[in-house]
Amino acid sequence: MPYNADLTVAVIGASGKTGSRVVRQLTELEIKTRPLSRQTSPAFDWANPQAWPQALTGVDSIYITYHPDLALPQAKDDIAQLITVAKAQGVKHLVLLSGRGEDGAQQAEKQVIQSGLNWNIVRASWFMQNFSESFMLDGILNGELVLPHPQATEPFIDIDDIAEIAVAALTKPELANRLFEVTGPELLSFAQCIELLSLRLNRPVGLTTIALEDYIAAAQQQPDLPEGFDWLIHELFSTVLDGRNEFTTDTINKVLGRPATRFEQYLEKTAENGVWRTRQRESLPC
Repeated sequence: MPYNADLTVAVIGASGKTGSRVVRQLTELEIKTRPLSRQTSPAFDWANPQAWPQALTGVDSIYITYHPDLALPQAKDDIAQLITVAKAQGVKHLVLLSGRGEDGAQQAEKQVIQSGLNWNIVRASWFMQNFSESFMLDGILNGELVLPHPQATEPFIDIDDIAEIAVAALTKPELANRLFEVTGPELLSFAQCIELLSLRLNRPVGLTTIALEDYIAAAQQQPDLPEGFDWLIHELFSTVLDGRNEFTTDTINKVLGRPATRFEQYLEKTAENGVWRTRQRESLPC
């Protein structure tokens, strides 16, 4: 039986890494779910606010992911405008996916917290799935990952854990109006992650680190560079990975009653789906 047969949840970014998982978990719980993206009908596009009222009509709660990242300067204003539309449409609850250590993201968080609606913030560390569903996959498939030189270790988190936290926030009223800072259970360097990946795949995968400016300059030469990617990479590797996030939290355990997924567990289940054995991939936003 569903938690609430009358609840309708919109998922902004339903084709993305976390959004697709939230949609799946809500559907399994028999929650009425409205996936929203640029390809759905009604469609949702951050660049087309005129269409937002139609997309949010009849919605009780929204899971919000912002593309490409809340760290971008315009995110705060876009989130504020979304809140205005959501309130006009009678939305009662907002759950925002945010990032640890991002000043811009925290400005967007404040918009949600001060909205006058029920709210939750899911503030997450770096996704483990960046190694399998995002910009690092091509290098892994080629046998040599090139990254800007990282300054710190990171408590990488499994997106499945993030989605489960988000769904709990969306479906359990007792969790409303709380910020959940979620991490994996261990601090790892990128080099350690690649070493574990190589062991799991039983083939060598190298890691080369270069100056951040050189990495961004090379990325800017790519014809299919996503909008804002160069700015985002600079923000992540110069600010977020400066050591400010070198600690773990026990949020997954407290909310879900189980430990957070370890990196080796992520590797095991991901290797089984064959993503590291094929050249074909789909790059997804959050």
